[in-house]
Amino acid sequence: MTITPRIDAAGLASANSDDLLLLDVRTPAEYGTAHIPGSINVPVDLLDANAAVIGGRIDRDAVLICRAGPRAERAQRALAGVGVTRTSVLEGGFEAWRDAGQDVEYGEARWDLERQVRLVAGSLVATGVLASTLVPKTKWLSGAVGGGLVFAALSNTCAMGNLLSKLPYNQGAGAPSVRQVTAQLR
Repeated sequence: MTITPRIDAAGLASANSDDLLLLDVRTPAEYGTAHIPGSINVPVDLLDANAAVIGGRIDRDAVLICRAGPRAERAQRALAGVGVTRTSVLEGGFEAWRDAGQDVEYGEARWDLERQVRLVAGSLVATGVLASTLVPKTKWLSGAVGGGLVFAALSNTCAMGNLLSKLPYNQGAGAPSVRQVTAQLR
């Protein structure tokens, strides 16, 4: 298979899985909830902080997987920065894979990060609006959250999601260490 910067679910499904390394860069909790069989969980924050070590263990074409694509693209940039260029991002991420009816391994159900962001952002906006009846300046809380959501949409990043991903709830049974990840890459 010739590696390209992006691959869709059908292309990945038809590829020889023995030739590919599947790296799921979502949080351990997201990975524990559901993942592509045979994939290895390498949370994007761990990969960012240890790109050279992890990249040094990648000896074949790798497909990077997240929920919808942005974290996988971030991981791809981090690996390219240390000379690992034989990577591809799964277009549409894990959701596209699942929606295409491909094999999925399921674990304990948890709220995904996007749903958590909607809950926290909505709660902050509602709190800001309600509190502004007593303290008028709290309306700016709602404005700040709205501005953050607009920026998140335009930049395809999410600061709130990044913060929420660090909560213990999103670490599942525990985030893998660099040693555990590199051992799986052997």
